[in-house]
Amino acid sequence: MHAASTTPQTLTGIDVVIIGAGPSGSIAASLLHQQGKRVVVIEKQHFPRFSIGESLLPCCMQFLEQANMLDAVNKAGYQFKNGAAFRYKKQYTDFNFSDKFTPGPETTFQVERADFDKLLADTASEQGVEIRYGETVNAVDLTDKPKLTVSDANGEVYLIEAEYLLDASGFGRVLPKLLALEKPSTLANRSAIFTHIQDNIDNKEVDGRPFDRNKILISVHPENKDIWFWLIPLSPGHCSLGVVGEPHLLGDSAHNLQDRLMDMVNQEPGLNNLLANAEVLRECAELKGYSANVSTLATNKFALLGNAGEFLDPVFSSGVTIAMQSASMAAKCLVRQLNGEDIDWQSEYATPLMRGVDTFRTYVEAWYDGRFQDVIFYDDPDNKIKQMICSILAGYAWDKTNPFVAESEKRLNLIVELCR
Repeated sequence: MHAASTTPQTLTGIDVVIIGAGPSGSIAASLLHQQGKRVVVIEKQHFPRFSIGESLLPCCMQFLEQANMLDAVNKAGYQFKNGAAFRYKKQYTDFNFSDKFTPGPETTFQVERADFDKLLADTASEQGVEIRYGETVNAVDLTDKPKLTVSDANGEVYLIEAEYLLDASGFGRVLPKLLALEKPSTLANRSAIFTHIQDNIDNKEVDGRPFDRNKILISVHPENKDIWFWLIPLSPGHCSLGVVGEPHLLGDSAHNLQDRLMDMVNQEPGLNNLLANAEVLRECAELKGYSANVSTLATNKFALLGNAGEFLDPVFSSGVTIAMQSASMAAKCLVRQLNGEDIDWQSEYATPLMRGVDTFRTYVEAWYDGRFQDVIFYDDPDNKIKQMICSILAGYAWDKTNPFVAESEKRLNLIVELCR
């Protein structure tokens, strides 16, 4: 008798395999499917699953429209968002996205990501995209065509071969780990502690102003401007709450996360007053050392999307925007390559993508060293300059006609001098 063959089955005839069914994976899959490409998405988890990044930017809306997902999102009943508000001690400023420099959508939503990500993935499935949940990528071979070793939901191993591979695994960072692409971020090591709350804000005010549920509220710690808090309304009476800072600044690690988070909130008088009657709805979570970078974003065999390539910081809610932007840009290049064109992935994908990422990086770094906070809290801003900055806060970090994008560091430093 001969022993039964244990050679894993190989799935072939695939144009693109995508790792991860989050926003970048779902949108990339939809865009490729629209162009007649056969796409298979491998997703380790089962949806819905909890994720942070709940405050979208208006720029995202154009990518949802490209993917024919905008109607579904508009009908979902998510919390409307029209801007961002910032507080430091008694200083308060807000940005209304309708008053921006760059053309494009002016409003967006604040979403519970578990529901939002499932909606996008379900919409992609309804369009005809194949998504395989509960499956894990164990290995990748790029010797010839990309070939993945995958464990299915039952633990059975199979191979999948495709013409191209997209990594949309987010913080899972599958390819960077498997291909040793990770490199240190230029940003400091920071952590976030976060949860969802029943806010019970009712008619409370922020420094004499009614609390605006249509904006994310960013509050700066009164004694340490490196520490900041987010408060994101998700529905009536329901918010996402988080604090960000270097780990040693966020309380005694021997204490539980909820005690640490609420102790930090108590240190910010305005936020403490606003949330005096708040009730925690879910177990607090912590994301440590979230900033990440890679040595290679793309080749003619693979590309990294969104957080799988680089994650900066949550302060300007740029993560989902970068994810969707990268999905749109990669899909356009990939369709051309699959149709027989030679693509220079560095010059046609990585470099253009990083222009916007580096714009966000300029303002993230300037937020923590205090320069951008000086600009945001300046009490007599020039309206045209505020409109240009507002465009970046709305996600339009790839608009080269905006001087604060084209020469981000130079322009920022010029305006910092005027504000001081």
